[in-house]
Amino acid sequence: MGAVLLALASAVGYGGSDFWAGLAARRTSVIRITILAEATALAVLAVVLPWAGSHQPTLASLAWGAGGGIGGAAGALALYLGFRNAAFSVAAPVSAVGAAGFSVLAGLLLGEQPGALALTGIALALPAIIGVSASQPAADQPAADQGAADQPAAEQGAAGQSAAGEWPPAAGRHSRGVLWGLLAGAGFGALFIGLNRAGSGGGLWPVAAAQVAALAAVSGIGAVTGNLHLPAPGARRLAAATGVAGGAGTILYFLATQAGLLAVTAVLTSLYPAVTIVAARLVLGERLTVLRIAGLGLAAASVGLIAASGTG
Repeated sequence: MGAVLLALASAVGYGGSDFWAGLAARRTSVIRITILAEATALAVLAVVLPWAGSHQPTLASLAWGAGGGIGGAAGALALYLGFRNAAFSVAAPVSAVGAAGFSVLAGLLLGEQPGALALTGIALALPAIIGVSASQPAADQPAADQGAADQPAAEQGAAGQSAAGEWPPAAGRHSRGVLWGLLAGAGFGALFIGLNRAGSGGGLWPVAAAQVAALAAVSGIGAVTGNLHLPAPGARRLAAATGVAGGAGTILYFLATQAGLLAVTAVLTSLYPAVTIVAARLVLGERLTVLRIAGLGLAAASVGLIAASGTG
């Protein structure tokens, strides 16, 4: 049960992180956003590490953590590019289903054997992720969601930015949003699997390795592309909020996956689009469609079944 609660708390962190990142990605370079978010996440970990990282890590655990961190950074970049090319409700669910699918497959290949209730909950979680993120008509997009169109020209043209500040994006770019979502799912799946395989013997040091590797990777990309500058003040605050929420989400996921099965904790964490949708409803006034309400119901059923199975 503890792993279930930790995984759900991780989903809250990642869902909030994606919401703030999605808003920031429509204002400035996704590379600048990701660098600042990763640096902020590392700062969050630095506050926690002295109390939870006293164990001596092995080289293998650090390597798994670093590899997962690079995958997570690549996933974040791909997801934010997806947000610039399509609505929140396109890239996010595709990435979540991809991350959950890769993680479940890895867990089964590694010999995990979730019970019948847990497997049923996992099966319900995948359509739940799609349902809570079902796209709404462009006419229903709130005005606050169109911020990219009002950004100055100096903020346009960097990697991953919307052509001519166009938002909502042209219909033809929907497929690009799906593609970026698939790539993001692969990256997040690598993060989930890497942190799971790192083991808990080294405290939170594998998470530290993940964050350092992620920051180094995106900073290298930033140096090559000339995007080491801080984003504009508005996007800067959003990127910092992204890092705080995402850093907390990663720590909570690591604790969850060390206490429970990868196939269970990764799926529950992958319910993060539900949190993004609720945040969009509360902050931006987005409508909860019938499909989204049904998805939230399936998500609740999924969590209940996994919790009842006792395999979390």
